[in-house]
Amino acid sequence: MIPIVDEATLRASVTPERAVAAIREAFRADGEGRTRVPPVINLDIPAERGEFHIKTAHIEGMPYIAVKIASGFSDNPARGLPSGSGLMAVFDAATGLPAALLLDNGFLTDIRTGAAGAVAADELARSRIDTVGVIGSGLQARHQIQCLRVVREFHVIVVWSPTRARLDAYADEMRRGGYDVRTVNNVAELCAAADLLITATPSRDPLVRAEWLHEGMHINAVGSDSPGKQELAAECLRRADLVVVDRVAQCAAFGELRHAIDAALLTAAGELGAIVAGRKPGRTSDRQITIADLTGVGFQDTAIANAALRWISV
Repeated sequence: MIPIVDEATLRASVTPERAVAAIREAFRADGEGRTRVPPVINLDIPAERGEFHIKTAHIEGMPYIAVKIASGFSDNPARGLPSGSGLMAVFDAATGLPAALLLDNGFLTDIRTGAAGAVAADELARSRIDTVGVIGSGLQARHQIQCLRVVREFHVIVVWSPTRARLDAYADEMRRGGYDVRTVNNVAELCAAADLLITATPSRDPLVRAEWLHEGMHINAVGSDSPGKQELAAECLRRADLVVVDRVAQCAAFGELRHAIDAALLTAAGELGAIVAGRKPGRTSDRQITIADLTGVGFQDTAIANAALRWISV
């Protein structure tokens, strides 16, 4: 009988600090050419406004391979259910035999996505930031902040969300965390205030315009994780001084990069792994506008599963 690890155990063990360290090493491995990543399986359920993603990868030197199934159903909160869920099946990388089942209910996906944002910000954002702008008020808006504070100090959060009740709840929660939080009525106002902008929505229409970007700004765009989604106008990527993706092949298939390619505004982008591994430069000036297009790559799931099993001593 293989070990079955529940969500509560994983939440108690996988802290933002540990997640950021694990995901940083995963990007380093990718930059060093030590990962094998197959294409993502995306399954839409339009009638229920739902979707499934299946991701996996092998990382040389890690004892386990994870196969992650994640779901997102937008109408679930109205039913009293979480919008996202999922689990990870973990296999021995040497034998292929099942090693564990992680019933994380989507937690490991959420925190590894937040950790990827922190790694991107550490390489691409200015060393000093004062104000973080957040578009969205869901789980990822929370994980991005929790992980970002591992790598940057900041005190002010400016937030916008299309749903007022969820916006107010998010703002109250962040205030209880010690932040000075300000809600705004439109995205243009938010962009003007933000040193670092986080976009964390399932939007299929661009929310951020190129003319709203400003000198020194960094953007972590994490919502466009399946075909058809888009948070940034394609012109944003052309205006940026540096565009970095978590995986070129994946972001060129779906993500912000896909839309820029379709609009003939951009033909290439750098990979975060190469920067973490020291093979390419990240931000080189406080004046640059930088964008990280993060769609979530299978090696992140394998890395966080390996780390979780190590921390809980399964």
